[in-house]
Amino acid sequence: MTRLELSIAWRYLRSRRGSRLLSLISVIAIGGVLVGVSALIVIMGVMNGLQRDLREKILVGSPDIHVLPYGDGMRMAGWREVRAEVVTTAGVVRAAPFVSTQGMVRNLSGYMTGTQVVGIYPEGTPGSDVTTIRSHAMLGDFRFTRDSVTLPGAVLGKFLASKLNAFPGDTIVLVGAAGLDMNASTGAIIPRLDSAVVSGVFETGMYEYDNAYLYLDLSVAQRFAGLGDDVTGIEVRTVDRWQAPAVADSLRARLKAPVRAVDWQEQNRSLFQALKLERLGMGVILLLIVVVAAFNIVSTLTMVVSDKTREIGILRAMGMPATSIRRIFLYQGMVVGGVGTAAGLVLGLLVSVLLERYRLISLDPSVYFIDHLPVAIQFTDVALIAGASLAITALATLYPAAQAARLYPVEAIRHE
Repeated sequence: MTRLELSIAWRYLRSRRGSRLLSLISVIAIGGVLVGVSALIVIMGVMNGLQRDLREKILVGSPDIHVLPYGDGMRMAGWREVRAEVVTTAGVVRAAPFVSTQGMVRNLSGYMTGTQVVGIYPEGTPGSDVTTIRSHAMLGDFRFTRDSVTLPGAVLGKFLASKLNAFPGDTIVLVGAAGLDMNASTGAIIPRLDSAVVSGVFETGMYEYDNAYLYLDLSVAQRFAGLGDDVTGIEVRTVDRWQAPAVADSLRARLKAPVRAVDWQEQNRSLFQALKLERLGMGVILLLIVVVAAFNIVSTLTMVVSDKTREIGILRAMGMPATSIRRIFLYQGMVVGGVGTAAGLVLGLLVSVLLERYRLISLDPSVYFIDHLPVAIQFTDVALIAGASLAITALATLYPAAQAARLYPVEAIRHE
């Protein structure tokens, strides 16, 4: 009976002579499933892409783990012993000291803006490549030197350099708040001024870094921040960034100095939790589109049962069992759900690939931290969406199929 049941189900999906009602309704039902599935795939891909891009861009200038001192001073003394202990911890690949402070930077024309000053080891120093920031230099490099220039070098973010109109070879002035002196006669504060030459410009694609960060040689940053031989903390690179929380726990248990270990997930916990919550909310809302499409399938099959009541009665009178009648409408609903799901998968994946490859939707990096809408497709998400769509559409066929199977042959033949 299977081939006969499939043949009848396919016939019921098509329009009958002189009427296009049923075929139009079938197309609308398929279209509802298609829109829901494709929208789910694209939105889930966008949310995954946002998480991926933000994570990658944050970790350009931020290490897997920060080892920081306790207290308000953010000043780590005896950091060499701490670093030696960190390097020998299981799971740690490299560790390097850093200095972080805030200040102002001014060009020679007098324009001044705020900046985040970071001190790191120069490029080429063994064991210094804890982060990948050095690989993002678009002009110059991170050696913090300039030929035939005695001033210390500074590497600026792309947007910061544009604001200052300062590029490799230009001189800038750093204004710091550390170690300030006070004029004895007037009581006015004398700011710390340091001159530097731009030795490089970097671009990460993350607005926060490119617009506000300025890198100096570690020793120059120590002097600028008034730390002497101390540093702000130690940057740590692990074998696998996803194992960073476990390595951070090991560091907390091992280090006896008054320091704390903070992994990258803990540092950005609120951001990634917000993205996960938004991803869940969008998924639930868009899944309702598939549920609406399922109600559309229920109404479609119910109308088919009403329209084909006499034919169903004739089939029952000729000996077709109720289970076969039920399967006819189950097959019909499964075809609608399967075709809609398959078409939705193809359309959703196609749109996702086009969005990612050609960057069709641009974003303001000053607002969203990224310059385009990223898309990252995960197989588990695609499989989950397809399975949920097929399950919902299959459940939608149960009521009309049962309704058709309950028809009595004589009453069905008499139906008008």
